[in-house]
Amino acid sequence: MALLAPTSRRSSLAIPALCALLTLLASFVASAQADDRTPPPWEFTDPKDDPLNPLRYIANNTLSAVAISLVLAVALVQSFMLWRLGGLCMLAMVIGEYTWAVGFGTRFGLHTQPDSQGIYIAYYLFIVLSPCAFIASEYMLLGRLARYLKSHRHLLIPPQRITVVFVVSDITTFLIQAAGALLSISKNLKLSKTGEHIFLAGLVLQLVSFALFIVLALRFLYRIKTMDPHVWAVDAEKAWHRDWRTLGFVLIVSSIGILVRCVYRVIELSQGYRGHLATTEAFFYGLDSLPLFIAVAVYTPFWPGRMIPGIDQLAKLDKAGADAEGAERSSAETAEVKAQ
Repeated sequence: MALLAPTSRRSSLAIPALCALLTLLASFVASAQADDRTPPPWEFTDPKDDPLNPLRYIANNTLSAVAISLVLAVALVQSFMLWRLGGLCMLAMVIGEYTWAVGFGTRFGLHTQPDSQGIYIAYYLFIVLSPCAFIASEYMLLGRLARYLKSHRHLLIPPQRITVVFVVSDITTFLIQAAGALLSISKNLKLSKTGEHIFLAGLVLQLVSFALFIVLALRFLYRIKTMDPHVWAVDAEKAWHRDWRTLGFVLIVSSIGILVRCVYRVIELSQGYRGHLATTEAFFYGLDSLPLFIAVAVYTPFWPGRMIPGIDQLAKLDKAGADAEGAERSSAETAEVKAQ
């Protein structure tokens, strides 16, 4: 069992530990601030028609408690595995789990203070934007898997580029969604509508980008199975829970969970913030929270740091490959200039 270097182990554990502490603190502050005020009676008697209630329902504290407990449990276990077994490509996902838990924590505040614009802004940003971190880890993991199998030719994009291309796409859609989300909660109707459109554009771009990634991953696995059967069976003698093919299957299952959530969010926002999907708590948990939870939790028993030997060293190979490619291109350009 390979362990991270002492410095890497400390840093990989310290960041999630700090996130866990901030998550609990944020949830406590949100609840405490909400309890400092006596809400007007109509907030609870008629939330569906309350123009100041952005959710149009009263958040269920029991469901919020279950959600935050499950997400934190997964985040803490994966933090330990990250520290113990490595797998730094999953660090973004682990951090995203803590920020996602903060989002669920703010729902305690919305339960007591459903008309609070400030709590809603915090809730919306944490809940909607945290999955971008999950997506970033999916992108990096596919590159590591291709490096481990030495099957670069089965990817349409070289491993050293696949992470860069898709993570840049992820960051871009993240910024678009963040800008749109902030504008959409403006009290100015025109700005709010503009924000909705910007946010929807960011979600659509994210959906398209991630759908392309899934196609790329499926093509990669299919080509290995049909064209490189010896690579496909390289872990055949290992236990199934240590076979790279299991991790490949887990990657697809996780990606499908995220894709379901992306489709839900696009349809939800196309209906508007007052649409049936946006104002029904069951849809939020069934089509957003549950698919995302499956997407992150499925990695707990199949942690990449356990299933891919030396996974963190593969990142250095990506960098070396990019440097070599750049040097080769530079040499070719120099030779061409001399020939002229």
